[in-house]
Amino acid sequence: MDLNCDMGESFGDYCLGCDDEVIRYITSANLACGFHASDPQVMDRTVRLCAENGVAVGAHPGYPDLRGFGRRNLDSTPDEVRSDVLYQTGALAGIAKAHGVALQHVKPHGALYNTAAAHPATARAIAEAVAAYDPGLILVTLAGPAGETFRSIAAEMGLTVASEAFADRAYTAEGRLVPRGTQGAVIHDPEVVAARCVRMATEGVVESIDGKRVELKADTICVHGDNPSAVALVKALGHALTQAGVELKAMGRAA
Repeated sequence: MDLNCDMGESFGDYCLGCDDEVIRYITSANLACGFHASDPQVMDRTVRLCAENGVAVGAHPGYPDLRGFGRRNLDSTPDEVRSDVLYQTGALAGIAKAHGVALQHVKPHGALYNTAAAHPATARAIAEAVAAYDPGLILVTLAGPAGETFRSIAAEMGLTVASEAFADRAYTAEGRLVPRGTQGAVIHDPEVVAARCVRMATEGVVESIDGKRVELKADTICVHGDNPSAVALVKALGHALTQAGVELKAMGRAA
């Protein structure tokens, strides 16, 4: 199982997340590319951090919305989405190349990610950008019913897809993420997170916010870097998975 974290989300003098600590417990990192967070200096530092810790690097492109941290939906056309994703992926890949690091994957961020799950035109635009830049890159999509259309479109283009579940987010009975702002949408208890993720990895299921059993097959599990409990969560999660006999390995290095 791959453990990933959204990282490199600081900007200028503003610091967000605990990248230096979280990096020790993950196998893949999704790095902001300057549109919803980050800047060239932060990208450079975070790529270097990943290289020093043997963590695989992925691009985390979002809508051009620094003020809203990329979590507000923008009325972007498919052409705009394609160009924006291509631009951000290329920018991060250039910095990664300078550090001798090959880009492993692309994972859309925030509102762009959610829009792609609901709107095929947006999903296709993202997949086209990835395929145009490097068809060997892995495209990360939501696990479960929410990512079904996106996965199908990416597969049609010949892209390798990794289905992603969220360690610290609650799910509905339909296998979709509970909207942020809803009570219980974000989970902070490390023991609860660890137990949920062991079930995801070993049984392919998760318990919904209302106690129902939901099938959720995942190739990678994400902990959000801006969660105040991120370090404790990812540390507990990695330990629990290892104890359960689950091997931790970057998605691009899976057998």
